[in-house]
Amino acid sequence: MSEHGNDGEHSHDHDHGEPGTHEHHHHDRDELGVSILTVSSSRSLDDDAAGDRIASAMQDAGHEVATRDLVPDDYDAVQGTVERFVDRKDTDIVVTTGGTGVTPDDVTVEAVKPLLAKELPGFGELFRQRSYEEIGTMVVATRATAGVADGVPVFCLPGSENAAALGAELIVSTAGHLAGLAGRDEDGHSHGEGEHKHGDHDHSHGDDGHDH
Repeated sequence: MSEHGNDGEHSHDHDHGEPGTHEHHHHDRDELGVSILTVSSSRSLDDDAAGDRIASAMQDAGHEVATRDLVPDDYDAVQGTVERFVDRKDTDIVVTTGGTGVTPDDVTVEAVKPLLAKELPGFGELFRQRSYEEIGTMVVATRATAGVADGVPVFCLPGSENAAALGAELIVSTAGHLAGLAGRDEDGHSHGEGEHKHGDHDHSHGDDGHDH
Protein backbone atom coordinates (compact mmCIF):
# COMPACT_ATOMS: atom_id res chain seq x y z
CA MET A 1 0.00 0.00 0.00
CA SER A 2 1.62 3.23 -1.13
CA GLU A 3 2.05 6.20 1.14
CA HIS A 4 0.24 9.48 0.61
CA GLY A 5 2.36 12.24 2.09
CA ASN A 6 5.63 12.16 3.99
CA ASP A 7 4.28 10.24 6.97
CA GLY A 8 1.65 8.08 5.24
CA GLU A 9 -1.28 10.42 5.84
CA HIS A 10 -3.79 11.24 3.15
CA SER A 11 -3.01 14.89 2.48
CA HIS A 12 -5.88 16.12 0.36
CA ASP A 13 -4.70 19.62 -0.49
CA HIS A 14 -7.57 21.64 -1.89
CA ASP A 15 -5.53 24.84 -1.64
CA HIS A 16 -7.34 25.77 1.56
CA GLY A 17 -4.57 25.42 4.10
CA GLU A 18 -1.42 23.38 4.50
CA PRO A 19 -1.54 19.85 3.10
CA GLY A 20 -2.86 17.34 5.59
CA THR A 21 -4.49 19.92 7.86
CA HIS A 22 -7.98 19.62 6.27
CA GLU A 23 -8.44 23.31 7.09
CA HIS A 24 -11.06 23.57 4.35
CA HIS A 25 -13.59 21.84 6.62
CA HIS A 26 -13.67 25.09 8.59
CA HIS A 27 -15.81 26.48 5.77
CA ASP A 28 -18.45 23.73 5.93
CA ARG A 29 -21.99 25.08 6.31
CA ASP A 30 -24.20 23.46 8.96
CA GLU A 31 -27.42 25.18 7.89
CA LEU A 32 -28.37 25.70 4.27
CA GLY A 33 -31.26 27.28 2.43
CA VAL A 34 -32.48 24.83 -0.21
CA SER A 35 -34.58 25.62 -3.27
CA ILE A 36 -36.25 22.60 -4.87
CA LEU A 37 -37.55 22.40 -8.43
CA THR A 38 -39.66 19.51 -9.71
CA VAL A 39 -39.67 19.12 -13.48
CA SER A 40 -42.76 17.29 -14.69
CA SER A 41 -45.53 17.74 -17.24
CA SER A 42 -47.83 15.27 -15.47
CA ARG A 43 -47.51 16.02 -11.74
CA SER A 44 -48.38 18.90 -9.43
CA LEU A 45 -46.90 20.02 -6.11
CA ASP A 46 -49.80 18.21 -4.43
CA ASP A 47 -48.61 14.97 -6.05
CA ASP A 48 -44.84 15.33 -5.85
CA ALA A 49 -43.42 12.36 -3.95
CA ALA A 50 -39.88 12.98 -5.19
CA GLY A 51 -39.90 16.63 -4.15
CA ASP A 52 -41.38 15.67 -0.79
CA ARG A 53 -38.57 13.17 -0.15
CA ILE A 54 -35.94 15.78 -0.95
CA ALA A 55 -37.58 18.40 1.25
CA SER A 56 -37.94 15.97 4.16
CA ALA A 57 -34.31 14.86 3.91
CA MET A 58 -33.08 18.44 3.87
CA GLN A 59 -35.22 19.44 6.84
CA ASP A 60 -34.24 16.33 8.81
CA ALA A 61 -30.61 17.33 8.31
CA GLY A 62 -31.27 20.77 9.81
CA HIS A 63 -31.54 22.69 6.55
CA GLU A 64 -34.39 24.96 5.50
CA VAL A 65 -36.49 24.74 2.36
CA ALA A 66 -36.49 28.28 1.01
CA THR A 67 -38.94 27.61 -1.81
CA ARG A 68 -40.34 24.91 -4.06
CA ASP A 69 -41.74 25.09 -7.55
CA LEU A 70 -42.85 22.81 -10.36
CA VAL A 71 -42.44 23.46 -14.07
CA PRO A 72 -43.17 21.33 -17.15
CA ASP A 73 -40.46 19.66 -19.23
CA ASP A 74 -39.56 22.86 -21.02
CA TYR A 75 -36.02 24.11 -21.58
CA ASP A 76 -36.71 27.80 -20.97
CA ALA A 77 -38.92 27.16 -17.94
CA VAL A 78 -36.33 24.91 -16.29
CA GLN A 79 -33.40 27.20 -17.02
CA GLY A 80 -35.24 30.36 -15.98
CA THR A 81 -36.43 28.85 -12.70
CA VAL A 82 -33.03 27.45 -11.75
CA GLU A 83 -31.42 30.79 -12.57
CA ARG A 84 -34.00 32.56 -10.40
CA PHE A 85 -33.35 30.13 -7.54
CA VAL A 86 -29.59 30.65 -7.78
CA ASP A 87 -30.09 34.41 -7.50
CA ARG A 88 -32.18 34.15 -4.31
CA LYS A 89 -30.48 35.49 -1.20
CA ASP A 90 -31.96 32.72 0.94
CA THR A 91 -30.70 29.90 -1.29
CA ASP A 92 -27.39 28.11 -0.70
CA ILE A 93 -28.07 25.06 -2.89
CA VAL A 94 -30.57 24.18 -5.62
CA VAL A 95 -31.95 20.67 -6.18
CA THR A 96 -33.98 19.66 -9.22
CA THR A 97 -35.82 16.38 -9.72
CA GLY A 98 -37.06 15.08 -13.04
CA GLY A 99 -36.10 15.49 -16.68
CA THR A 100 -32.72 13.74 -16.50
CA GLY A 101 -33.58 10.71 -18.66
CA VAL A 102 -33.12 10.11 -22.38
CA THR A 103 -36.59 10.78 -23.82
CA PRO A 104 -37.02 13.81 -26.10
CA ASP A 105 -38.85 15.62 -23.29
CA ASP A 106 -35.97 15.22 -20.80
CA VAL A 107 -34.23 18.59 -21.03
CA THR A 108 -33.24 19.41 -17.43
CA VAL A 109 -29.54 18.64 -17.88
CA GLU A 110 -29.38 20.58 -21.14
CA ALA A 111 -31.14 23.56 -19.54
CA VAL A 112 -28.99 23.63 -16.40
CA LYS A 113 -25.52 23.00 -17.82
CA PRO A 114 -25.13 26.43 -19.48
CA LEU A 115 -25.61 27.99 -16.02
CA LEU A 116 -22.76 25.99 -14.45
CA ALA A 117 -19.38 27.67 -14.15
CA LYS A 118 -17.98 24.39 -12.83
CA GLU A 119 -19.28 20.86 -13.20
CA LEU A 120 -19.02 18.27 -10.42
CA PRO A 121 -18.83 14.95 -12.30
CA GLY A 122 -18.12 13.00 -9.13
CA PHE A 123 -21.70 13.48 -7.95
CA GLY A 124 -23.22 11.83 -11.00
CA GLU A 125 -20.62 9.07 -10.91
CA LEU A 126 -21.36 8.30 -7.27
CA PHE A 127 -25.11 8.46 -7.86
CA ARG A 128 -24.89 5.97 -10.73
CA GLN A 129 -22.61 3.70 -8.72
CA ARG A 130 -25.12 3.60 -5.89
CA SER A 131 -28.07 3.26 -8.29
CA TYR A 132 -26.52 0.23 -9.96
CA GLU A 133 -27.24 -1.78 -6.81
CA GLU A 134 -30.95 -1.19 -7.39
CA ILE A 135 -31.54 -0.95 -11.14
CA GLY A 136 -28.50 -2.68 -12.64
CA THR A 137 -27.36 -1.78 -16.14
CA MET A 138 -30.38 0.47 -16.70
CA VAL A 139 -28.32 3.02 -14.80
CA VAL A 140 -26.78 4.02 -18.14
CA ALA A 141 -29.98 5.99 -18.85
CA THR A 142 -29.58 8.06 -15.67
CA ARG A 143 -28.00 11.47 -16.24
CA ALA A 144 -27.93 12.84 -12.70
CA THR A 145 -25.45 15.69 -12.57
CA ALA A 146 -24.24 18.57 -10.44
CA GLY A 147 -22.21 21.76 -10.69
CA VAL A 148 -21.76 25.26 -9.36
CA ALA A 149 -23.70 28.24 -10.73
CA ASP A 150 -22.67 31.67 -9.45
CA GLY A 151 -21.28 30.17 -6.26
CA VAL A 152 -24.36 27.99 -5.62
CA PRO A 153 -24.15 24.17 -5.94
CA VAL A 154 -26.90 22.80 -8.19
CA PHE A 155 -27.89 19.12 -8.13
CA CYS A 156 -30.05 17.52 -10.84
CA LEU A 157 -31.75 14.26 -9.82
CA PRO A 158 -34.07 11.87 -11.66
CA GLY A 159 -37.79 12.13 -11.02
CA SER A 160 -38.55 8.84 -9.29
CA GLU A 161 -39.10 8.81 -5.54
CA ASN A 162 -36.35 6.24 -4.96
CA ALA A 163 -33.86 8.23 -7.03
CA ALA A 164 -34.78 11.41 -5.19
CA ALA A 165 -34.27 9.68 -1.83
CA LEU A 166 -30.83 8.39 -2.85
CA GLY A 167 -29.84 11.74 -4.32
CA ALA A 168 -30.98 13.59 -1.22
CA GLU A 169 -28.88 11.27 0.94
CA LEU A 170 -25.78 12.05 -1.13
CA ILE A 171 -26.56 15.78 -1.15
CA VAL A 172 -27.00 15.91 2.63
CA SER A 173 -23.57 14.33 3.11
CA THR A 174 -21.76 16.73 0.75
CA ALA A 175 -23.75 19.97 0.35
CA GLY A 176 -22.46 21.78 3.43
CA HIS A 177 -18.87 21.24 2.34
CA LEU A 178 -19.53 22.17 -1.29
CA ALA A 179 -21.56 25.28 -0.42
CA GLY A 180 -18.85 26.44 1.97
CA LEU A 181 -16.16 26.12 -0.68
CA ALA A 182 -18.12 27.27 -3.74
CA GLY A 183 -19.49 30.37 -2.01
CA ARG A 184 -16.11 31.77 -0.97
CA ASP A 185 -14.79 34.92 -2.58
CA GLU A 186 -11.28 35.50 -3.91
CA ASP A 187 -10.03 36.44 -0.43
CA GLY A 188 -11.02 33.03 0.87
CA HIS A 189 -14.02 34.23 2.88
CA SER A 190 -17.33 32.45 2.60
CA HIS A 191 -20.16 34.63 1.37
CA GLY A 192 -22.14 33.43 4.38
CA GLU A 193 -19.30 33.61 6.91
CA GLY A 194 -20.40 35.38 10.08
CA GLU A 195 -23.98 35.72 8.94
CA HIS A 196 -26.68 33.49 7.54
CA LYS A 197 -28.27 34.27 4.23
CA HIS A 198 -31.70 33.23 5.43
CA GLY A 199 -33.61 36.42 5.87
CA ASP A 200 -35.52 36.82 2.67
CA HIS A 201 -37.55 33.66 2.42
CA ASP A 202 -40.27 33.31 -0.13
CA HIS A 203 -42.45 30.51 1.13
CA SER A 204 -44.73 30.84 -1.83
CA HIS A 205 -46.19 27.36 -1.41
CA GLY A 206 -46.47 26.99 2.36
CA ASP A 207 -44.65 27.69 5.60
CA ASP A 208 -43.45 24.17 6.29
CA GLY A 209 -41.42 23.74 3.10
CA HIS A 210 -43.73 21.03 1.71
CA ASP A 211 -45.58 23.65 -0.28
CA HIS A 212 -48.92 21.98 -0.69
